[in-house]
Amino acid sequence: MMEGKEIVQAIVIADSYNRNLKPFTCTKPLALLPVANVPLIEYTLETLSRNGVDEVFVFCSNHIDQVKSYITARQVAWWCTWSKGVRVSIIGSPTCRSIGESIRDLDSRNMIRGNVLLLGVDSITNANLAALFQHHKRQAKVDCGTIMTVAYKDSSRSMRTGNEVLIAMEPTSRRLLFHQRLALQEKERTFEMPLELFLTNRDVTVYHGLLDPQIAVCSPAALLLFADNFDYLSRDDLVRGVLMNEELLNSRIYVAMLAREEYANRVNNWQNYHLICLDVINRWTYPLVPGMMISELEQQYKSFRNNIYRQRNVQLSRSCELDGDLVIGERSEVLDGSYLRQSVVGRACKIGTNCHIANSFLMDGAEIGNGTFLSHCVVERDVRVGKGCRINAGTVLGEGVQIPDGLVVDGLTLQAKEPEPDGLNTPVQKIADRAYTTPENDDYNLDQIASTLNEPYKITPLTERYPSSVYEPSDEEYESGPASPVPDDAKNFLLEVIESLKRGLTDRIDAEYLILEINSSRYAYNMALCEVNYYVVRAMLEIMLEQQDVTSNTVGTLHHLLAYFGDVFRNYIRGRDAMMDCLKVLEEMCLVNEVVRSKLPNLVHYLYEVDLIGEEVIILWYNKLEDKSIKEILSTLIQWFQESSEEEDEERN
Repeated sequence: MMEGKEIVQAIVIADSYNRNLKPFTCTKPLALLPVANVPLIEYTLETLSRNGVDEVFVFCSNHIDQVKSYITARQVAWWCTWSKGVRVSIIGSPTCRSIGESIRDLDSRNMIRGNVLLLGVDSITNANLAALFQHHKRQAKVDCGTIMTVAYKDSSRSMRTGNEVLIAMEPTSRRLLFHQRLALQEKERTFEMPLELFLTNRDVTVYHGLLDPQIAVCSPAALLLFADNFDYLSRDDLVRGVLMNEELLNSRIYVAMLAREEYANRVNNWQNYHLICLDVINRWTYPLVPGMMISELEQQYKSFRNNIYRQRNVQLSRSCELDGDLVIGERSEVLDGSYLRQSVVGRACKIGTNCHIANSFLMDGAEIGNGTFLSHCVVERDVRVGKGCRINAGTVLGEGVQIPDGLVVDGLTLQAKEPEPDGLNTPVQKIADRAYTTPENDDYNLDQIASTLNEPYKITPLTERYPSSVYEPSDEEYESGPASPVPDDAKNFLLEVIESLKRGLTDRIDAEYLILEINSSRYAYNMALCEVNYYVVRAMLEIMLEQQDVTSNTVGTLHHLLAYFGDVFRNYIRGRDAMMDCLKVLEEMCLVNEVVRSKLPNLVHYLYEVDLIGEEVIILWYNKLEDKSIKEILSTLIQWFQESSEEEDEERN
């Protein structure tokens, strides 16, 4: 009797349960906060989809209807890459005011079946979460008291963001022994740790300043601990409780250190929002970068020299200067003499003449008047900034704010409407008719007000981290596609994959071990996921072409190989992007191999018949083909697809 496939589940907490990102989160859900013009929820769902998660529970407490409307619209959009591979359920509970309450609510619904990924919608990562999940499962077999595996990342920044922790662990087993969140704005010279920690453990390794992106894999027992302890309001509370009562609870937490090439961070305040936006622009989050397709089947941005990304229909004056590390959304306009550096400009924004914009983030529909200076600030949707204004570091202009001509705003958080009385006589200052200071006192979550996890932190000036070089905009100059790997590394990676697959075929090695070998080679050569998809399929086709009867029975040979390699193929080729990678291999091999060229329609049709490649992806790939001879070879197959679709439509009608 065959065992059913394990359903991999994930819990995404869609609220931060603080107001560090106000005024945005006063009217909009955290899930829709744009990072490089892409909402946070898209990064999260795309990452989970790429890591083989089958079912995602998005838990919301604020602006639930907006989150539901957005995700529902994306689920029915054929161009959304994650919508076909992941089931997304939105769980709304407006009474929850902490992560602990959210998990207790979700646990009471009996929807979690086993081990589950737990992360926040504000966690941005390109890490191999599938490997983290498998690591937790293996650890749970060794130690039945394993309740959680927590991911940490080495930090190279000297600047505190509120995500840094000090931990101690047992180096062999990687069992967590001590956990302390570091103060946000203080740099400690000394630390206090229990002496018992060193007396009761033979070996102890201490790490200082690790980043905690709030990503973990939880056993069912972890959810029960949240359910049984109503004073657990955050994940830190659970960690603290387990470390204090390990023997009583018979529960242990283990540490997973993310690899050097893996990125993970958390948008927990405006300062970190600034840093993460720049990291995305500088491709540390690859493949989740503007030049690639984040949750979109078609590429949205053209990439230019010095990390400049532009969407279509952008109007740039010839005398404006784009000085690197920029994202500019469609239908935006930059007029004469304006200078932009290390910033994001949303869709349909208008920047006047002789403006200076650096380290600033403009959301959709913002308008900046002539001669205005913006530095280290956030400008939300539909904001109007007048002529000759100066918006200084730390300023956040909420949705619809209007700043009159010539005004200087220095580090204020402003909203368009006068705040309602809160009963605490919180002082509010009127800056203009549509600009009021946001109340500082906040009883939104008094239980966590002292936690450094939730401390607000304004954007402050950074040192020059990236070399400046003036870019003169041109529609033709320096245009490029996604970055290619170093040829030698790509060749060596391909050879290692071919060797692993050949050995696996000969020795009948379990597919799971082959996947682990391929992933190990991926990290050794720093290959992106799309590149791994490409070379895994390429390796399989190379092996197919070496088989004895491939010329007379090409499809049969591929069928024989996929009977063994099928699980490996499905592990990498899932989702529209990966399917396009697979078809790209076939397209390129047509140019160098006559067997593949002559049997191309048969191979594509076979992959469709066994549900490895979708019809919509095949047609989209066909429409984008530039080689007319290949299109001619495939024309009969595409006509068959179209006729079949028409017949199905007629039957429905």
